[in-house]
Amino acid sequence: MRVQCTLKMTAGAPQKGSEARLEARKDSSVIDSPHLVDTTLFYSPTSGGVKRYLSAKHEWLGAHAGWRHTIVVPGTESRVERGGVSTLAGYPVPGTFNYRLPLAPRQWLRLIDSLEPDLIEAGDAFHPAWVARRIARRRGIPAAAFYHSNLPQIVSRRFGGRASERAIGRYLGWLYESFDVVFAPSRLMCSVLAGLGVQQVAHQPLGVDADVFHPRRRGGWLRDRLGLAPGARVLVYAGRFAGEKNLPVLLDAFARLGAPYHLLMIGGDRERRPAPNVTLLPYRRDSVELAQWIASADALVHAGTKETFGLVILEAMACGRPVVAARASAIPELVDERVGMLAEPDSGASMAAAIAALYERDLGALGESARARVLRQYTWHRVFQGQMATYASLLGTAPVGVAARQAVETS
Repeated sequence: MRVQCTLKMTAGAPQKGSEARLEARKDSSVIDSPHLVDTTLFYSPTSGGVKRYLSAKHEWLGAHAGWRHTIVVPGTESRVERGGVSTLAGYPVPGTFNYRLPLAPRQWLRLIDSLEPDLIEAGDAFHPAWVARRIARRRGIPAAAFYHSNLPQIVSRRFGGRASERAIGRYLGWLYESFDVVFAPSRLMCSVLAGLGVQQVAHQPLGVDADVFHPRRRGGWLRDRLGLAPGARVLVYAGRFAGEKNLPVLLDAFARLGAPYHLLMIGGDRERRPAPNVTLLPYRRDSVELAQWIASADALVHAGTKETFGLVILEAMACGRPVVAARASAIPELVDERVGMLAEPDSGASMAAAIAALYERDLGALGESARARVLRQYTWHRVFQGQMATYASLLGTAPVGVAARQAVETS
């Protein structure tokens, strides 16, 4: 069925202070080239969805909208690059995917303020968000936030207890109350935010570069490279080797399946083969190379149950590959029987059955349907058009050259 999903604030009214800022914008001179500043802690040379989102946005804004765009993130050194990536020196965070934590909120504030933004977007709920709120109030500009991670769930999983989860929920409700809009990548996350009392929520899916992640990346070299027989059934997982990805479920599924099924896992620190039908490869930083690996496998497998969106799933679909994934979190918003198979969450047996059932279907037809869905709904060009319409409404300007949000088709 078709569900109309527009980038509107769910409460239907501006948040405190945004009406006044909008009136001020109407009375001021037109901003010919607005300056958007994105800031977040969740950015590193090997980070995943947040980095890809910001990098794609930076490229798209320069090519299609004529906006100035600066990204402010942690790094190994402090430097200011207006219209590029500015960094604040931070300490490495142990046990993370090369993330760094600058312990200087005042420097963060001074750096962003010196950039003279017209609009700020905070990509996490920590001191970049505090800084964004403070600068927005002082300069009389809109502030947006992006809810990339389900923070109460993360805190509950790592520290335990419903009390900590409720406390983080109250904090997020308080924090986001003063933002003009909070973007959420899935309908599931829209519901989570609504449950926390956040009203000004906009559904903002992520996207994929359908030219990089393309069926033409597929090659016949994969089985030779892995030392497998020509008839091996190769499925790929790509992503962090983290607890919330439920990798033991995949390992259990392939242990049950045995030959000729082979699991290729991309995202480790070195190449090895922990089981006869499992190969681990290091993280692939280059998107074209990653697309080649994904496109050359038969399908993508994903057992995660905590996904707020599922960007790698879209990348596989754009490559014309079907997906086998857990029926949990935001994944069913992307995957159904027309593009792959869904398994019961946390079940190696169900995952194995879904993988075996996939090969009873037409993989080529499923892959074509998967790519068609991406092209219809999830290219970066399409999703940024919708986001630009929201930005324009916050700034009180017309979204010149930007189409309105299209209907989103889901099942």
